[in-house]
Amino acid sequence: MTTLSAALEQSWLLLTSLDRALLDIVELSLCVSLTAVAIGALIGLPAGAAIAVGNFPGRRVLVVLLNALMGMPPVVVGLMVYLMLSRAGPLGSLGILFTPAAMVIAQTLLIAPIIAALARQIVEDAWHEYQDYLRSLGSGTLRTVRTLLWDTRFSLITVLLAGLGRAAAEVGAVIVVGGNIEGVTRVMTTAIALETSKGDLPLALALGMVLLALVLTINASAFVLSEAARRRFG
Repeated sequence: MTTLSAALEQSWLLLTSLDRALLDIVELSLCVSLTAVAIGALIGLPAGAAIAVGNFPGRRVLVVLLNALMGMPPVVVGLMVYLMLSRAGPLGSLGILFTPAAMVIAQTLLIAPIIAALARQIVEDAWHEYQDYLRSLGSGTLRTVRTLLWDTRFSLITVLLAGLGRAAAEVGAVIVVGGNIEGVTRVMTTAIALETSKGDLPLALALGMVLLALVLTINASAFVLSEAARRRFG
């Protein structure tokens, strides 16, 4: 059994030597998470803004549903995507189950509601402040959405960073649809779980350090951007 001190020393060596296996896992993790955040932003930001400025039947129900989806259990999302992409599922012909593409889909379904819900609140606050001015200019819904998204862009960046942090730390959905296949779909969270269960603490610790550093960086960036937005817009 590897002692803790020895495991820490070996994990540090993996980091400082830029171990190829470790770098491959980190690279795939970032690629999947960043892609999911990008797609989630394309869906969530305009959707959240449209709900914020819209006035239509069922809006309150939609807001409640959107907030509820923020707490969707990852394994449930993973199961849903698995059923859709399995051979017996409606999208089974795509043949992308147990690939990074399936992991991106699962993470996007998890992140998009979070981005949409948080963006809705931010844009809605701005809408209450500027709605009279925008209406006096005869601004239509589409133009209003674009204007408010741009005006709140610094706050919305923190939303995207929150989505990235959520994606990077997610394990339940990606292990269901990705299968944790070495060299193919193994990301930081699933690798940490597997290597810990195998007793390979050095690699698990090294990946844990990288993941912790990533999460801390994301949160620090979100705080700095939030403070900058507060100073700029009061």
